[in-house]
Amino acid sequence: MQSCEMPSGARMPAFGIGTWRMGESGRRRAQELAAVKYALELGYPMVDTAEMYGDGEAETIVGEALAGRPLPFVVSKVYPHNATRSGTIAACERSLKRLKLERIDLYLLHWRGGVPLEETFEAFHRLREAGKIGDFGVSNFDTDDMAEATEVDRGLTASNQVLYCLSRRGPDYDLLPWMRQRSIPLMAYSPLDQGRLLGSAPLQKIAHEAGCTPAQLAIAWLMAQPGVVTIPKSSTRERVKENFDALAITLSPDTLAALDRAFPPPKRKQSLEML
Repeated sequence: MQSCEMPSGARMPAFGIGTWRMGESGRRRAQELAAVKYALELGYPMVDTAEMYGDGEAETIVGEALAGRPLPFVVSKVYPHNATRSGTIAACERSLKRLKLERIDLYLLHWRGGVPLEETFEAFHRLREAGKIGDFGVSNFDTDDMAEATEVDRGLTASNQVLYCLSRRGPDYDLLPWMRQRSIPLMAYSPLDQGRLLGSAPLQKIAHEAGCTPAQLAIAWLMAQPGVVTIPKSSTRERVKENFDALAITLSPDTLAALDRAFPPPKRKQSLEML
């Protein structure tokens, strides 16, 4: 399994399961819990969640799925409106309780809000020193925001989680190169563009030629990008397995070139997108 080194010395896997929009419906809860459990059984090495997802219920689902198992790499996030000095620490404690963990491996500011970054990062440092988190980072930060963050992080920003996939390649222009120069991995959420990519005729054609499904091709493309990790979310066993099997796919130079022609990288700066 590919991985990226964190400032703490820990290794963050390049692949995991996301849990965005889990925990929002009691009718789907059993299916979502089963999906996360199955992912862990298959060997997914990372789980990504947040206090925002299902108003904390996604973290509770993850905590139940983790019970009695070897722990994967766990990522969670703090709401911007909770990201004051004291609020960040309190939010982390609540997340730890829901996850039934003593430490979160990577704790992120979910997006930039009105709280000064100095306050949030001071809290991150305190949590790290107390052993409550292993590393910290940000989410939905564009290049200018990342540059500002690295002025107050003591060199410890471990990752930036953003929307990045074949159909949304804005980060290719400047954000991803900036992060690669500093060895900060980009966590790509929504690698299938919330499922919209699966209906793409060019993607379907290239996937057929490559002998895989469109979802597997989109995930394998991200895995082939240096300094990129990805966290596809699924609530069904079939899709969980399909996504996991993308790890066995090695894309040829011809396939990568075909994908660049079908989904060309940007030629100018684009504003960072959020879903």
